Amino acid sequence: MTRAEGDAAPPETTVSLDYFTGLYLAKDDPWDVATKWHNQRKYAVTLASLPRERYERCYEPGASIGLFTRMLAPRCDTILATDSVEEAVQQARDNTADLPNVTVERAMVPADMPSGTFDLVVIGDLLYYLSAADLDAFLTGLLDRLEPGGDLVSLHFRNRDSDGDYDGHHVHETLAALPGLDRLIHHEDEWFLLDVLRRLP
Repeated sequence: MTRAEGDAAPPETTVSLDYFTGLYLAKDDPWDVATKWHNQRKYAVTLASLPRERYERCYEPGASIGLFTRMLAPRCDTILATDSVEEAVQQARDNTADLPNVTVERAMVPADMPSGTFDLVVIGDLLYYLSAADLDAFLTGLLDRLEPGGDLVSLHFRNRDSDGDYDGHHVHETLAALPGLDRLIHHEDEWFLLDVLRRLP
């Protein structure tokens, strides 16, 4: 399926915390990230696409239950993983309890942005839930925190069944249009899109 700029719009308002909380109350792993092959493959492709062997400080907003956080941990000196849902945060803490370089916090985006800067930012299946205003504010905040020469990695689901949904195609085009970023890697298949963008000096 070919998507085009403007064939779908961001949600008028950011998807509510109550919506996501309800998903986790109904099921520990709402997106089956621990069991579905296409999710495991997506994470493997993403890890293989990291341009550097190791990073100093990683920020992973929307970390869910921390499965990918565990995979990132051997490549990073420290990781700050966040999610807005308390149930997800607790699972992520449990899943990374043996990893001293991982900190998991509850935070909303774009309201609760971390302090300091990072040489790696990883965003998975998050951006298309944000309204246009919140997406703009969040991306601006990310650029402020991404160090020159640092990498921004984005991986998002592509909707193969509907041309009316705001999906990975749209948010990745928004990312690619941001000033000061150089797109190093672009991957697109039937399930997801992956971009690695480097902050220019």
